Amino acid sequence: MFDHVKFGVSDYAASKAFFLKALEPLGVTVVSEGTPAYGVELSAKDKTSLCLFQTSETPAHLHLAFVAEHREQVDAFYHAALQAGGKDNGPPGLRPNYHANYYAAFVIGPDGHNIEVVCHKPGA
Repeated sequence: MFDHVKFGVSDYAASKAFFLKALEPLGVTVVSEGTPAYGVELSAKDKTSLCLFQTSETPAHLHLAFVAEHREQVDAFYHAALQAGGKDNGPPGLRPNYHANYYAAFVIGPDGHNIEVVCHKPGA
């Protein structure tokens, strides 16, 4: 649905490192990068981009949900995100209140943003 999502972060280096590590299981890498004020574009296989830039403004907390192709990616994201300094906000598992196959994990990133990875496919 989105071409890209861009938001400001209080610590550019920490946020860049967090998102690269946490989203590595989804194949996310740096697509382009300028100065911290301009920011970095992160993407996987020419899909929707996540763009971060340094700002002194206090950003509002966001909920960002990334699509996983299979449940193992959700699990890998969760563990990578915690290793990268994220805080648990819901371990990998089914969320049947959304729908029967909604398998997701949630972490809080460096700026308090709720980061989710979700797989909508049935398990193997």
